[in-house]
Amino acid sequence: MAAVGVLYLTVSYGSLPWIALVLAFTFALYGLLKKTAPLGSLHSLTLETGILFVPSLLYLLFVAMQGGGAFVQYDAMTNLLLIFTGVVTAVPLLLFGVAARSINLSLLGLLQYIAPTCQFLIGVLIYNEPFTQARLIGFSIIWAALFLYWLESFVARRQAARLATAD
Repeated sequence: MAAVGVLYLTVSYGSLPWIALVLAFTFALYGLLKKTAPLGSLHSLTLETGILFVPSLLYLLFVAMQGGGAFVQYDAMTNLLLIFTGVVTAVPLLLFGVAARSINLSLLGLLQYIAPTCQFLIGVLIYNEPFTQARLIGFSIIWAALFLYWLESFVARRQAARLATAD
C-alpha cells in the first residue's frame, strides 16, 4: 500500500520524489546498520565522525578559501553557536544509536515516520505550504499502510502473549 501511495504521488507530481526516497532509504539503512553494528552507540558514532572528519574539514577549508562559509568569518558568539551545533547533532544521533539497539527493527522503522510527519505538519500548518488533494490521497494511502502494519503487529503480539499464558 505504501508503494501505491508513493506511485500515486509520483504520477500526480509528474516526477519521482527522488529526494524523499533517497532520504527514506538511507535513513532506513542507517537504522539497520545501527541495529546490527558490533560497536556500541558511542563507539560507532565516534567512528562515523572520524571517517567524515577529514572530508568535512577539507570542504570547509575549500569554502573558506573561496570567500564563503561562516566559520571564523563572524563574531565569537556566532562561532560558538556553530561549534555547539555539533553537540545538538551528536546527542540525538547517540540516543538514536542506543534506542536502535534496544527495540525491534520493525518498530524502529515505524518510528522513523515521526520526524517527516512533524516536518510535514510544520510546513502545512505553520508555513502554509499548499496541501493539495493529491497529497491528501497519497499520504492517506501511505499512513493507512503504516496503520495496517502496526495493527497486524499488535494483533500478532497479543495472540502470542495469549498463547504463552495458555501454556
